[in-house]
Amino acid sequence: MASEFQRKKIAGVFEAMDADGDGFLREADFAALTARWIAIRGTSGSVRLTSIMMGWWDTLLAASDADRDGRVTLDEVLLVVGRLGGMPGAVGDTAEAMFEAVDEDGDGRVSPEEYNRMIEAWTGRPTDTDAIFHLLDLGGDGHLSREEFVRLWTQFWAGDDPAAPGTWLFGRFELPVG
Repeated sequence: MASEFQRKKIAGVFEAMDADGDGFLREADFAALTARWIAIRGTSGSVRLTSIMMGWWDTLLAASDADRDGRVTLDEVLLVVGRLGGMPGAVGDTAEAMFEAVDEDGDGRVSPEEYNRMIEAWTGRPTDTDAIFHLLDLGGDGHLSREEFVRLWTQFWAGDDPAAPGTWLFGRFELPVG
């Protein structure tokens, strides 16, 4: 079962993915997120990005849609999140795919600009990510390596430690009191 902390951080990402704000994730929400991301970064690599994002939708739907109605609620996502700590392979595979989506130029690292475009695609608004990127740059070398990204992704999705740098992978949010 997901903790209150996990609920808080996942809820922010869920709300950003829920393009029409109806409280459900559907294939159309992932298509809208993908279109937003392509609009921000340009069409270069759009086929690959679309494939990764829609593949993530297929995976999420298969793992989360408990009632098989073709849509996913936050509670259904949280049921899966509560089990991810014991599924490092699945989390790592998703992280690797997302790294490929974020690493626009294919140089094997995520620049501050590439990270910013990812966050702005998720949030749908201009976002200052400089301070957050600094927290995520575990090596302090000005970019996120594949290994750093996978570690951060795993900390975000499968972790339950508010002090972990990956907590902030999708931006700042207010930690639950308690």
